[in-house]
Amino acid sequence: MNGEDPKSFFWAADVMWLKRLLTWWNGQTLGTQIFTLRKGQRVGEDEDGNLYFQDRDGHRRWVIYNGEMEASRVPAEWHGWLHHTFHDPPTEKPLHHYPWQAAHRRNLTGSREATRPPGSLSTGSPTVPTDYIAWNPADADKRETES
Repeated sequence: MNGEDPKSFFWAADVMWLKRLLTWWNGQTLGTQIFTLRKGQRVGEDEDGNLYFQDRDGHRRWVIYNGEMEASRVPAEWHGWLHHTFHDPPTEKPLHHYPWQAAHRRNLTGSREATRPPGSLSTGSPTVPTDYIAWNPADADKRETES
């Protein structure tokens, strides 16, 4: 522990277990882990390292994320299988991809990798739009009195 207070080490471990017990966004909960161990059959894994499971009769299906729990990280073929759109998992019957289809990417909104088109407020140098004139109520009143 390199000179650290042993109480702080154990307190951090307690907090980690408490987070795991009560929150779902810090990885699988303890309940999900127990349910998966008892009833789950591993069906496959995607390129991101997410693990996919189903119960023995195939009625319940779920994913355990590898890292951040973000639903947009699930590729289309696994999403279809999770929602019973496809009967067979992509490990048994892969989804056909056309040459014009782009590869799957997670939703990058709000991250540093998000798309920032020219003129976007997040680029640091927003441009003033010149293709329209904003409505002004004072101008509308003037037009009514003129006519």
